[in-house]
Amino acid sequence: MFERFVAGSRQVVVLAQEEARRLHHPSIGTEHLLLGLLVEGHGPAARALSDRGLRVEDLRERIVRYAGRSGSDLDEEALAMIGIDLDEVRRATEASFGPGALDPRRKPLTGHIPFSKRAKKVLELSLREALALKHNYIDTGHILLGLLREGEGMAALVLVDAGVDLSELRAEVIRLITAEAA
Repeated sequence: MFERFVAGSRQVVVLAQEEARRLHHPSIGTEHLLLGLLVEGHGPAARALSDRGLRVEDLRERIVRYAGRSGSDLDEEALAMIGIDLDEVRRATEASFGPGALDPRRKPLTGHIPFSKRAKKVLELSLREALALKHNYIDTGHILLGLLREGEGMAALVLVDAGVDLSELRAEVIRLITAEAA
């Protein structure tokens, strides 16, 4: 699938890995893909996100507020109010990444960081979105469409929290992609 990625969308994946590393997260999630799309700065996804007043630092702050930095003190009560069971997150993280995965004394992440299941799904959906638009390549806009179609990850939560109407964003991205392809 990555052979269909154009330079901008490949850069988004690299930037997403850097964002996960920066936040000390053990995997690349939908939120890191969202940050990568905005940091990339040139493609239709970055334009659509920027046009809505979204800024990288603001999104990072929202992500840290919801997910924290690995090893940071998380407000269990605040997370419970939005439906996040911190004990369940810890259990799932340790089941996936081993005991102590959230230990703040753990060495910083280096090398390859794996994609979360949701992020993998977003990348698969980006291919489906490209094919639905009769494109044989995947650009940043297709990744954002995949992210919006997945709709349940941290990225969608952060976008809604920032006041973004996901349906309107989707329509705008499609408009930008089709105008660019014409």
